[in-house]
Amino acid sequence: MGDPHRVGVVGLGVISRAYLDTLANHPAVDIVAVADLDASRSAATAAGLPGAEAVSVERLLDRPDVQTVLNLTIPAAHAEISLGAIDAGKHVYVEKPLAATLPDGRATVERAAAAGVRVGCAPDTVLGTGTQTARATIDGGLIGRPLSASAVMVTPGHERWHPHPDFYYAPGGGPLLDMGPYYISALVHLLGPVRAVHGAASRLRPERVIGSGPRLGQRVPVLVDTHVTGVLEHADGALSTLTTSFDGVATTAAPIEVHGETGTLAVPDPNYFDGEVRLFALGGTEWQVVPPGAGYVDGSRGVGLIDAVTAGGRRPPRAGGDVALHVLDTMTALLRSAAEGRRIELTTAVERPPLVPLTPAEQWRAYRA
Repeated sequence: MGDPHRVGVVGLGVISRAYLDTLANHPAVDIVAVADLDASRSAATAAGLPGAEAVSVERLLDRPDVQTVLNLTIPAAHAEISLGAIDAGKHVYVEKPLAATLPDGRATVERAAAAGVRVGCAPDTVLGTGTQTARATIDGGLIGRPLSASAVMVTPGHERWHPHPDFYYAPGGGPLLDMGPYYISALVHLLGPVRAVHGAASRLRPERVIGSGPRLGQRVPVLVDTHVTGVLEHADGALSTLTTSFDGVATTAAPIEVHGETGTLAVPDPNYFDGEVRLFALGGTEWQVVPPGAGYVDGSRGVGLIDAVTAGGRRPPRAGGDVALHVLDTMTALLRSAAEGRRIELTTAVERPPLVPLTPAEQWRAYRA
């Protein structure tokens, strides 16, 4: 039982609340500092976190008591903050995507390796019982040899609910870089790394209208493709089809389905930690629910950071920078393939992270490194 790992949080927007709810009272971590471009938001957040101080970003990166920087800034700022933290000798855990561009993502991982610090990255939802139980089912041979998969995300766009949706439609955003990390990370956990992609993309309209909050009715320019689809060639030969869209309304498609020689597996939405895993076996007559058999039970955002901290250097973080870089490589290759109209081979490879054993909520929430 060691001392809590000391964390500084940069970026206190909408997603930060989910992280803070997980981390604020966890015995393995201690949030000692918070920073945001909006000083009043920093002060308000610190007031609700006993022992945390509201500071500037520069001061947070310089603080010797901060061991890990939790980087929850907008995608365009991910690389700048992560590299600043790494240069200060700190570990980094960053909200997805790892960076807005592949060169920035590669620089983050390579500079961290040179500095001897760790990089972790969302999504950690794939460490929950949904994706992990599906993976255990596949690894256990219940669908035979995996042949293919489909992954589908369709929504009208985040401007309907987000009060400041600009970054979703700027470079580093769009449905693929925003939501793709959930689906591609899950596919990597389920089927292994990707070796090449074929992509196509479109843009429905040049601007979006904010639907809520103080900027209700304001128009946001759309600078990225808002419907991206493609085929992922996995290293073991399986093929996944992926659709991510901010242009549709709804879908009845399963978030992820994996097809094997002797069965099909319906995998729950990787944007969430749990959900029902269902199996239709060859020769069967109906879908069968697979009981949870792996993953963090009742997981919540921030469990990936807990996983990294409690690993204590004994194993790589399951939500690690290597996976995040491979996912970023996959996404940027899809966009490049769509623009150039050709198959693109990836420049990265990665090992599937270790399976998460079934971990009861009271166990992972009470774990101290």
